[in-house]
Amino acid sequence: MLSTLPPQSAIMFAVAAPFTLAGAWLLAQLRHPLPEARVYAYRMVGVMALAGGVVLALSAAAMWQWSLDP
Repeated sequence: MLSTLPPQSAIMFAVAAPFTLAGAWLLAQLRHPLPEARVYAYRMVGVMALAGGVVLALSAAAMWQWSLDP
């Protein structure tokens, strides 16, 4: 099935992966005691990176599905 993956979707998946992983890592760091400013920054950046990565991956999957012949 990967043989039908368009290059644009592959690039989008490749960019989505580090964003998602970085966002998840930042949110996981909130389990440890951190200074208030760092908690705010990790929460804000972590949620935005995680959301951005997920939305980009969903868009890549949709573009991949739309590129297939019916």
